[in-house]
Amino acid sequence: MAVSTQAERDRARLTRSAAIASIATAAFLLVLKVWASWRTGSTAMLGSLADTALDLVASLATLVSVWIAAQPADHNHRFGHGKAEALSAVFQVLLIGLSAVGIAWRAISALVSGDRTAAAAEGIAVSIVAILVTLALLGWQRYVISRTRSVAISADHVHYQSDLLLNLAVIAALALDQYLGFGMADPVFGIAIALWLAWGAWSAGNEAVHQLMDHEWPEEKRQQFVEVAARHPELSNLHDLRTRTSGHKDFAQFHVDLPGDMSVARAHDIIESVERDLCAQFPHLELLIHIDPEGHVDEPENPLVEEDEFAKLENNTPS
Repeated sequence: MAVSTQAERDRARLTRSAAIASIATAAFLLVLKVWASWRTGSTAMLGSLADTALDLVASLATLVSVWIAAQPADHNHRFGHGKAEALSAVFQVLLIGLSAVGIAWRAISALVSGDRTAAAAEGIAVSIVAILVTLALLGWQRYVISRTRSVAISADHVHYQSDLLLNLAVIAALALDQYLGFGMADPVFGIAIALWLAWGAWSAGNEAVHQLMDHEWPEEKRQQFVEVAARHPELSNLHDLRTRTSGHKDFAQFHVDLPGDMSVARAHDIIESVERDLCAQFPHLELLIHIDPEGHVDEPENPLVEEDEFAKLENNTPS
C-alpha cells in the first residue's frame, strides 16, 4: 500500500509540474505574440496569438483537473476522480475548435480584403523564440505522459504540437508575403492553420470521450489481459469481461468458472494468485472477479458479453 501511495504522489507531482510549465509557457508566449501581432498585422500571427491565449486558459483548466484527479477516492467518488482529466480534455477540445473557427473567419476576411502584413523580421524572430520554448515544453510533457498516462496532459500536448506548425506557418507566411511578394500567403496559411487545429481537436477529443463513455479497452489490450488470466489452468470459461479506463486507472471485471466442490479457501487462493498476476501486468488496475460453479449457466442479458474469452483466445491462436 505504501508503494502505491508513493506512486500516486509521484504521478500528481509530475502532472502538476507539466501543467504549471504549460501555464508559464503560454503566458510568456502570449505577451510576445500580442506585440508581434500589433507590429506585423499578420493573420497567421493573429491566429497563433489566439491559439496561445486559448492554450493559457486550457492549461489553467488542466492544472485544476490534474489536482482534482489526484484526490483519493472518497464516499461520494468510490472509483476516484480520474474522469476530471477527461472533462478537462473535452474543454480544451472545445477551445481548440472555437479557435479554429475564429482563425478561419479572420483569414477569409483578409483574403477577400487583400490586407498585407508588415515588420516581417520582428514577427519571424518572435516565432523562432516561440518554437524553441515550445520544444522544451513538449519534451517535458512527453516525459510526464510516458510516466503518468494523463489524458489531460496529452490533450495539452496536442495544443503545443500544433503550436510548432503554427509558428512555422507564421514564418513562412511573413517571408512569402514581404520578401517574395506573394500577398495571399498570410491568409492561405491562416486557413491551413485553422484546418490543422480542427483536426487536432477531433483527434484529441476521442480518448477523452472514450473515457467519459466507459469505452472498452482496445482489442489488443483485452486479449493480453485474457492471456495473462489463461496462465492459470484452474480457471475455465472466463466470460462477461467488462473493461474501462478513468484517468490513469484501468478497471476490469469478469466471471470465471471453478469446480463446484472446491473449498472456499482454495478458490480464494486461486483468485488471489490471478489478481496478483493481472495487477503486475496492468499497473493501476482495479479488478473484480466473480466465481461461478463449473457448469452453471446464467440467463444471458447480452450474448456478446457472456461468451467464453478463453475459447475466443484459443480460436484466435495460430495452430
